[in-house]
Amino acid sequence: MQRIRDRATQYLFDEWEFLGEKRKKMLAKGWPGIVRGELLERLPIERVRLCFDAKQGRPTKELYTMVGVVVLQQMLDLTDREVVAALAFDARWHYALDIRWESDADKYVCERTVRGYRKRMVELGLDRVIFERLTDRLLAVFEVETGKQRLDSTLIRSNMRHLHRGEIFVGVMRRFLKALRRSQKEEFEKVRKELVERYVKEEAGGCFSCVKPSEVQRTVERMGEDLLWLVERFRGNGVVEKMASYGMLKRVLSEQCEVEGGEGEEKRVRIREPKEVRSDSLQNPSDPDATYDKHKGQGYQVQIMETYGDEEEGSLDLITYVEVERACESDAGALLPAIEETQERGWGPEEVLADGGYGSDENVQKALEKNVEVISPANKGMPLPRGRIGLEEFEFEEETGEVSCCPAGERPIRTGCRPSGEYTANFDREKCLGCELRGRCPVRIGPQSARLKPYTGKKFRLARRRAKEKGPAFREKYRWRAGIEGTMSRYKSQMGAKRLRVRGMGAVRFAVRLKALGMNILRCGQAVSEGLQWRGKPFWSVFGRESSRFRVRTWFSCLVAQIKGKNSFFLPQTV
Repeated sequence: MQRIRDRATQYLFDEWEFLGEKRKKMLAKGWPGIVRGELLERLPIERVRLCFDAKQGRPTKELYTMVGVVVLQQMLDLTDREVVAALAFDARWHYALDIRWESDADKYVCERTVRGYRKRMVELGLDRVIFERLTDRLLAVFEVETGKQRLDSTLIRSNMRHLHRGEIFVGVMRRFLKALRRSQKEEFEKVRKELVERYVKEEAGGCFSCVKPSEVQRTVERMGEDLLWLVERFRGNGVVEKMASYGMLKRVLSEQCEVEGGEGEEKRVRIREPKEVRSDSLQNPSDPDATYDKHKGQGYQVQIMETYGDEEEGSLDLITYVEVERACESDAGALLPAIEETQERGWGPEEVLADGGYGSDENVQKALEKNVEVISPANKGMPLPRGRIGLEEFEFEEETGEVSCCPAGERPIRTGCRPSGEYTANFDREKCLGCELRGRCPVRIGPQSARLKPYTGKKFRLARRRAKEKGPAFREKYRWRAGIEGTMSRYKSQMGAKRLRVRGMGAVRFAVRLKALGMNILRCGQAVSEGLQWRGKPFWSVFGRESSRFRVRTWFSCLVAQIKGKNSFFLPQTV
């Protein structure tokens, strides 16, 4: 049965009066006051309640409390055991979640219940809903300017161990054989006994740990042969092929090995060289969604975009967009989704600061179509020989893209555009022969004229961007991009995102988004405690000394509600 407290009805008495004015003010002007006053009522209870029957069964824990508990757990980076203790004894949690009663039904929850509600929320995909709904509220209440934003990525790791190739082979075969023994005993009996001895027994975990370095390659080849035998032995078995562990066997075989031989020939296994293995290969059987990046390592990639202010001191910077990707994904594909999602929510940027991985010419042009300027270093392309002059040293017509002046200050005698879209420029041959930049200039002198090598519109735009990067205006704007590095550092250290306690894309995405939301809440709480004025009506104002008239009006409203037979004013409402 659903248990949801009525939060629209006000209370006649201040249940937090025992704390005193100073301690109550600390709670109200910190993150507990932000959660209670602005965010608690906006939690997506309407979706969680669908998991429970409206009238039958044992009453659930209060749903606002449980959803809030899951959010606070990620915000403060707590274990399930620490969550149980915090909900039972921490006054900050009681204030934030508006828990006014001392019964175990209100302030006690077991670890299993916490895991159960978190699992339901992950399955429902509520991480995006919670992040967007509550972040939008914070942006609106604190009137954060979102015209200027910056974007970057970082690598995080799930709760998995780093494995080398041999450990991956052993892991997938042991997982498959144990699953086969548990569900298909008859098929398990058909497996060769030496494979069972080698991979299934408890002491088999270290059977390859004492291998000499000179025998490593041969040991891995033997593992590949065992892997091929298992795959071929159960190929065509409809029941076994549906097992997830068998699919993992085939995945590792295709990623790490190359099978040689075909019809009528004995199949052999060749272990691929490390450079031949794709970056999206399996990194650990316990987390099949994790991938690899040669610059960052194993795990997942998180894209974060936040606001920033360069004019007013003490501006509030909030994360507006967060997305989890595979570690092998390129940053170039993350810019446009970030812009589109924030624009759909009404918080789109006008300028985006990003590093060179995001600033491809295609991204810049598509962002301009959405009225967004991307401030990012242009791709340098192939390096020029020392002392050579590049296309960026020329001057161009802004409207047409044609060359208007060479580095020596000479104007072209003729310009044009070919049907293929390439631009051309011809210069006076006699002047080019006597030019002091002749040995370094890209203009080629022919028998009749001097001609600049044809260039495309993309090369023109990149050259123009490279020229602007040398000016002080670009450096003044781009220096603010470095601020997101501090956000990433705090996100990974303080919020605990560097090494999560969960595995799998769904659980990782849930934790990552709620930690980003938690970082926004902590930033807002810090800003309020430092005196930042905000548009929302503080929740604690109804309990101040000046609210005596409000209390009288509320008392009469309560009395009228009791006479009309409405729900009790002092007791929680159970739906």
